[in-house]
Amino acid sequence: MPVKEDLYKQYLCSRNAPLNCDRPLQTAQEIPGAKFCLECGFPATLAQNSEIKGNRGIYQVGKFLCTRSMGRLYSGIQISDNQPVVIKEYLLPNRCFNAEETQQCKQTFQQVAGVSLADGRNQNFRLIEPWEAIADERGERCYIITKGVEASQTLSQYLIAKGAMDASQVRQVLNQTLQTLQFLHTSSLRFPSNQVQRGLAHGNLSLDSILIKVESNQQFYIYLDDLAIWESLFYPPPTKVAKPQPEQDLVALGLVAFYLWAGKAVDSTSGQSLNPRKAENWSNSDPHLKQFLYHLIGLDKPFESAEAARKALLELPENQASGEVGSTDVEQPDDIWRSPLILLAILALFLLGGGIWYFFFRSGLQPDNCGQWCKLLSGFSEVSTVPAGEFTYTAESNSTWSTVLKEKPESVTLEETLTKPKPDVTFNYQSVPSSDVKAVSVPIEKVRSCQEEYKEKQSCQAYFALTSLNVDQELESKPVAYDGLLVFVGSSKDDSAPVKVLKGKISLEQLRQIYTGKITNWRELGGSNLSIQAYAPTEPEAVRFFQQQVLKDDPQQIALYKEVTKQFTEITENTQKQIRAKFEKGEAGIISFGILSKTWNQCNGYPLALVDDNNRETQPLLQLNGQPINPEVNLCDRRYYFDIESFITGRYPLGYPLNVVYPKDNSLPNIGSKFAEMLTTREGQCLLKKVGLVPLQTIPENDKIAHGCKSLP
Repeated sequence: MPVKEDLYKQYLCSRNAPLNCDRPLQTAQEIPGAKFCLECGFPATLAQNSEIKGNRGIYQVGKFLCTRSMGRLYSGIQISDNQPVVIKEYLLPNRCFNAEETQQCKQTFQQVAGVSLADGRNQNFRLIEPWEAIADERGERCYIITKGVEASQTLSQYLIAKGAMDASQVRQVLNQTLQTLQFLHTSSLRFPSNQVQRGLAHGNLSLDSILIKVESNQQFYIYLDDLAIWESLFYPPPTKVAKPQPEQDLVALGLVAFYLWAGKAVDSTSGQSLNPRKAENWSNSDPHLKQFLYHLIGLDKPFESAEAARKALLELPENQASGEVGSTDVEQPDDIWRSPLILLAILALFLLGGGIWYFFFRSGLQPDNCGQWCKLLSGFSEVSTVPAGEFTYTAESNSTWSTVLKEKPESVTLEETLTKPKPDVTFNYQSVPSSDVKAVSVPIEKVRSCQEEYKEKQSCQAYFALTSLNVDQELESKPVAYDGLLVFVGSSKDDSAPVKVLKGKISLEQLRQIYTGKITNWRELGGSNLSIQAYAPTEPEAVRFFQQQVLKDDPQQIALYKEVTKQFTEITENTQKQIRAKFEKGEAGIISFGILSKTWNQCNGYPLALVDDNNRETQPLLQLNGQPINPEVNLCDRRYYFDIESFITGRYPLGYPLNVVYPKDNSLPNIGSKFAEMLTTREGQCLLKKVGLVPLQTIPENDKIAHGCKSLP
């Protein structure tokens, strides 16, 4: 994208960079209410305490923070609830944009400024999601309002404050960013205009558009912001920006990593961008990483996709170098080994090393295989500042959560375990009747009303809820595990059985055609002359998600779906049991789908791999050797487990998160947040895995410090 210093040439700025110049800020500070810079006439910064009115609230401007990419950042608050926000101001200076161009830009901005998953899932892929996009009706400005991590440092600011990253930190930045790019490049995304698009390139990756949020334990999280689809709108005519492509994101990320490792982005001698083609600009502390970046930048054979790049990154050998490659060993005098202090120090190191070896290797929890798992709190007891008292929470009676609460991960049910996870706190679960597919969710409405209830009674009918439904941004939502839908057919070994005909997989398009009556016989899919019996579950959350993801929420397809499934769906909680009974009787024409946590642990129906609309196949269940299950596997042996990575990345198209949902209100006890925090400890994740949910991250097989968590058989 063009360099900002080359823009706004109509304004005679003494620094030749009006957007980055400090004079507009000085003007606003010296002359209250000033709209334009005294020096060149460029729009001045926003006045402190001025207000911006949007559709979701009124926002008060605080201090000017900095300029980033194509806009200026300010602190601020949402006046209705005094919640902090960050305001990004974009400019349409009248010397650069005529009236028609300004109007067109504003209109497009409100249509594209913000993306979310088209299927309604509320998943955190570390992509900053605007709270609201506002176009000033009469002025020459637009605004994006964001909350949360937006105020984190950019990588550019981090580099100035902390200096170069070491190789392991660069690897972490690459891993997290590639995961976000994989999501961005391959997911179906919905814009504010409701337009849906499959895949989107970031197009504006740089040290300034990647944010880093450093936690107290020095762990950090990477977030992407400032997508080109809306940032490029504010480049003045006649500047033209080509539609960005995913491969350009990979090159840009490679350069970002190169700068982080080198500790600078600009050559101090030439004043130009640091050149990766010059060998002297590279660190040699990790040759594997160096070679990887050569591929990412395009100096060697480029990667085909973000997914391929991330896979290659995770397969890189660990760096064994203790210092820079090529360093010269210095001869030490023999006398040094005769010093008693040195000998004692060496002995202490041996003892310490032995202890570390015993803890990690004898316990089966090796550091290299532990990943993010070891960084989680061990158990409920380690979660601090949990409000004391008795709290009620809810979910639908026929939902995933109501089902798994009845399971026994240990000697008692999950509900009994979670009722009193700490001595001074009690959680009482109260289910509500399952609502109709199109009805408003009762649990979410109960949580929404908690704020007013608490003001009057100092208590709530439901402080939080467990749900797989997408919620609006008026409520806070934290994922604690994944669930999803499985599509299954009879597991007969007969060569003419559907599982053999389909070769263990089915495409989303084939599912659409079956469940809308366009395909009615297995012969149409290469099988024998056998009518298809398309069953469906009765749980509203399963039907909602299937209609969203497979039928694309198309009213006509949904109407056909109801006709197709009507004769095979009995309105009862025992529908799944009846389908299993039919499989046992050998009724081979059946196909059905069901909630993963309720249907995966059985062997009468074979769970099919799914082929998405991009022809990518994913089987959510893996054998103990790490390979996907296949029709030859005896599922009754229970020797398989979840492919967690396929849920984390969204690669499995019918997976979705299970969320704890609670009000965004600091005046209420933060009990919903703490409940979610307990469920995301190692103890909580193990319990959820044992009751049939997919944990948020891979669990080491022999984790003896995780309250006896073992892989499922």
